[in-house]
Amino acid sequence: MTDNKHRSGFVNIVGNPNVGKSTLMNLLVGERISIATFKAQTTRHRIMGILNTPEMQICFSDTPGVLKPNYKLQEQMLQFSESALQDADILLYVTDMVETPDKNQDFLQKVQQLNVPILVLINKIDLSNQQALSAKVEEWHAVIPQAEIFPISALHRFGVDQVLARIKELLPESPAYFDKDTWTDKPARFFVTEIIREKILLYYDKEIPYSVEVVVESFKEQEKLIRIEAVIYVERESQKGIIIGHQGVALKRVSTEARRELERFFGKQIFLQCFVKVDKDWRSSERAMRQYGYDPE
Repeated sequence: MTDNKHRSGFVNIVGNPNVGKSTLMNLLVGERISIATFKAQTTRHRIMGILNTPEMQICFSDTPGVLKPNYKLQEQMLQFSESALQDADILLYVTDMVETPDKNQDFLQKVQQLNVPILVLINKIDLSNQQALSAKVEEWHAVIPQAEIFPISALHRFGVDQVLARIKELLPESPAYFDKDTWTDKPARFFVTEIIREKILLYYDKEIPYSVEVVVESFKEQEKLIRIEAVIYVERESQKGIIIGHQGVALKRVSTEARRELERFFGKQIFLQCFVKVDKDWRSSERAMRQYGYDPE
């Protein structure tokens, strides 16, 4: 940056599940904003992380993975991703060496029609070779001719600094949208639910993690301690038993790991109590979508 003009903009991150969007988001922002696990469909909401410097403010937005919805929750997740196409100053479309462009043609057609800078980031290049990468670059050039292509490895941070440098060059001239000490648009309770849900994603198999929603019932912050009560909702009684585990061992492990992560996140001692309740078929419920905050703004 050679001028003294302040630049700000919304840099929205979209792509299919399990291509490393959340890991990339955390690297770009420099904070652990998004859940990043090995499982697909980890991100359910549109999550903003804000990078501030004296001369710029970059508002990164991570979105749920693009997929063909099978139930109400996935419909809402897709709407979060589509909303990111409407207010982007710069769009990052994240793919990888395995994904083919024909996976979500309807969504890509909307991307092709955008009149903002588009950066296609081909992630996980450390798992491939130069010949395959060259073919993949040509494949994406044919699909989105106006896009700039960046091969990266978010896991090894290869190419991420180059992406960030290009974003800074493309940012429009603008005053800051948020106070300079703001680093996300989400409240503290949101990150409590995400951290608990992350531990469930890590420790339970098959459908269980995707049938879970977490709600913070109580968040009481003191000078050196935060007391938190959270409810883990599942869809069926059988799932409740799995979450709790024999003599409560499984739930205790999740609660302990979440507490440790929350203490790192907030920099305070955490007292965390987790309960498990059944909300039958909540993922297909209009009422639950509103109650759990999945209606896009």
